[in-house]
Order: sequence, then C-alpha cells, then structure tokens
Amino acid sequence: MIFNVGDFVTRKSYNNDIIFKIIKIDNDKVYLKGIEIRLLADANIEDLVKSEELLTDDFVKKDDVTRSSDEEFFYLPGKILHLDSDGEYLSRCLSFYKENHLYAVGKKIKEENMKEQLPTLLNEYHPDLLVLTGHDAYYKKKGNKDNIKNYKNSLNFVNAIKVARKYEKSHEKLIIIAGACQSDYEALIKSGANFASSPKRVNIHALDPAIIASSIATTKRSEQIDLIKLLNKTKYGTDGMGGIISNGVMYVGYPR
Repeated sequence: MIFNVGDFVTRKSYNNDIIFKIIKIDNDKVYLKGIEIRLLADANIEDLVKSEELLTDDFVKKDDVTRSSDEEFFYLPGKILHLDSDGEYLSRCLSFYKENHLYAVGKKIKEENMKEQLPTLLNEYHPDLLVLTGHDAYYKKKGNKDNIKNYKNSLNFVNAIKVARKYEKSHEKLIIIAGACQSDYEALIKSGANFASSPKRVNIHALDPAIIASSIATTKRSEQIDLIKLLNKTKYGTDGMGGIISNGVMYVGYPR
C-alpha cells in the first residue's frame, strides 16, 4: 500500500486506537500527528492502515460550556490568551471559543519559547485565563515519573507558568491551564497552574484545555466551579486533567 503525506492512518500494533495524519515520510519510517489527540509519534510503514478523518467532538456538550442567561442582565465572559505550539490544534481551539462567543487570542509559539514571549503578550492582552499547551510526552524508559527531565516539554511549561505567576501571583485573578499529552501534572500544579495535565500520564484531546478555559470564562465570578463536574467534561476526565477549586471569571451586569 502506498502512503503519502497528509494521509490519515492508524497503527496495527496499537489496535488502530488513534487516528493520525502523516506529516513526514523518511524511507520506511513515518512520522505522525494525532487528529484528535495531542500526540506526535512515528511508526514503520508496514504497521500502518489507511483510515478516514473522523472528528470526535461529540463528547463536548454545548450546554456544558455555555451558560443560560437572563435577558435582563448582560454578561462579560473572561478573556482568554491561548499559546499553542501546534497551529492545527490552535485553530480548532479558536474555532471552539468562537462557537461559544468568547474573546480569545491565539498565538502559535514553540514550548521552549513561551517563557520569553509571555511577558509582552500578558501586558498587551491582560487575559483572565491563560492556556499553555502543545505537545509533551513521558519517556517511561528513562525512569521515574517524578523527574521532570523524563518529559519532552513539561519543564518548558513549568518555566512559562512561573513567568506568568510573576506577572500575576493570584490564582483567582489569572487562571492558568497548562500541559499536553502525558505532562508532569504535579510539577505544573506546584509551579502555579490552576489546571494541568496529566494525572495518569495519559494522552489528552486537542480541545481539553479549551473546554476548561471556556467553562471558567462563562462562570460568574461569584460562583465556585464544581471541580469534578468540570474535569469530567474533558475527553478522559480526571485521568487526563486535574486542578484546584476556583471561581469563575465572568462579570454580570444590569440592566442589559
């Protein structure tokens, strides 16, 4: 079977569990990117099976994100600044924000460059919520999951979180959602994130960080989030995302 860059495929050795897009072919080695899951991988060409692109956003219920409103009041949802190393995933998240009528600014920035660019962006946009995501991986063969050196980009996310916390120390005034597939959850939370991946070192859905951000952006400032209910809105629930109890960031005014 002939494969080309852009083809959608699955891997036989993983029971065809994840749909990938081919991003590069080097002789018999094929480089892959998850369509739904924030995952980069490679495989031997004989391990691949062609597939159709299948977007599985059906787990996201619109009513779970956008709150019902009283027509006599007006609502000012929180502003979102979303940094993502992957342009395709960023585009999907920005579309998701737009569908939910949220103000969001997205910037494609490599994980290792986020900490340098954050001060300028934070001072320019003054967000209520900051999303730091892209790609990550836990290298099990290297050893202990508590050693941040055994992760592809967790240290870069930690460094970016620390820069953001220098800008705003309060976890209530700046909500930070950070991490990607298999990230060092504990390190991200300890460095100052409100929400992070991945408690069980599993892969996460491309929209998971945006789901968390959107839900908090549309929750009243006077209202405390239901933490477990919020996490269960994501694709893999508390296996993939975790965090601390926070209030919403939406202002409510009267009259309309």
